[in-house]
Amino acid sequence: MNPAIADVVTHALRTLPPETRGRFLRDLMATAAAGLTALEGERACGEAVYRLADAVVGVGAEQSEAQGREG
Repeated sequence: MNPAIADVVTHALRTLPPETRGRFLRDLMATAAAGLTALEGERACGEAVYRLADAVVGVGAEQSEAQGREG
């Protein structure tokens, strides 16, 4: 990831009220997906979104597994 992008997102998250941070990230992902579609086409965007969803599922599985070991 480009450090400049991470800095912008980190700054935005720090300055936004906690209750609006989730919405900000959802809007950011939607805007990025639309931009990727415009630049590289639906297939490239679909693949990127699929990888993102797969990563989310992987993190959820790891958290469930860790909670099972703790409990």
